Amino acid sequence: MNRRMILGLVLAGASALGLAAGGPALAQSKEVVYLTPGLDLPFWRYLARGVEKVAEAEGYGFQALDSHNDAQTQLQNAQDAITRGVAGIVLSPTDSSTAPSVLQLAAKAGIPVVIADIGTNSGEYVSFIISDNYEGAHGTGEALAAALKEKGWEDGSVGIVAISQARLNGQARTKGFRDAMAEAGIASEAGLQQMQSYTADETFRFTQDMLTANPGMRGLFVQTDQPAVGALRAIRAARRQGEVLVAAFDGIPEFVPLLQSGELVASGMQQPHLMGETAGRALFDHLAGKPVEKEILVPIVVVTAGNIEEMLPTIRESVFANEMD
Repeated sequence: MNRRMILGLVLAGASALGLAAGGPALAQSKEVVYLTPGLDLPFWRYLARGVEKVAEAEGYGFQALDSHNDAQTQLQNAQDAITRGVAGIVLSPTDSSTAPSVLQLAAKAGIPVVIADIGTNSGEYVSFIISDNYEGAHGTGEALAAALKEKGWEDGSVGIVAISQARLNGQARTKGFRDAMAEAGIASEAGLQQMQSYTADETFRFTQDMLTANPGMRGLFVQTDQPAVGALRAIRAARRQGEVLVAAFDGIPEFVPLLQSGELVASGMQQPHLMGETAGRALFDHLAGKPVEKEILVPIVVVTAGNIEEMLPTIRESVFANEMD
């Protein structure tokens, strides 16, 4: 056996050992990807911009891959990224039960993953960037309860249009809000509807149904941003404006005039652009061999009609990614 054959066998053996140990099948590129549930929702666009900002500062390419709120598309996007040999992945799962499949693929390829929001039921990851969804929803519920009491409407029912309750953050938002209602003595719930398409039109229909079934409904909590616009539209269409108070979660620039006018009572705003920057920094710290905290909490700000002017300078960048005039 000549030296060339021996060298070939050694290299083949080393490659096999690397794959068995979970090492990357391809050489890593100077690129990171962000796997997002759906870029049609402003929250995910703002988060993507935060990751991109850090990647560009580090001299890396960046791409956001839209899963269209479909677990199979999310998995295919992950496979595509892994095949390209990306240096790292930031993942916002379609829901917590589908995240482990992506994490398993990445772990086998030796590609680090940082999770940004939503969470996972299991699996290996570098860090979890999360907002305090319970406290944010609880604070939003407190603001809505105070507004209801001010009008003497605490005996009315309150509805919830929720994000998927298969998501850990969705469960936390529902519990935080319900706890705030219970503490305020507002016991009647007009029902809970779970979003599937996360559109304003979907929440428009949910709100119409709730208003029809619950003539005494006085409050509504919509657990994310753009769909809240659909809820307000449904209330206007039913000629119930001024009779049903709406609180939301997250934030879009359209919320600013709605809060200023009082049409929207409050919104518990996560800071997605800041979350994206935090996720990107955690990923690059890991790639540089620096220690990274397993969970990093990004605060939620409760913005109301009363404090919107004071909060605008902060939320302009950390929430809206400067996507407002």
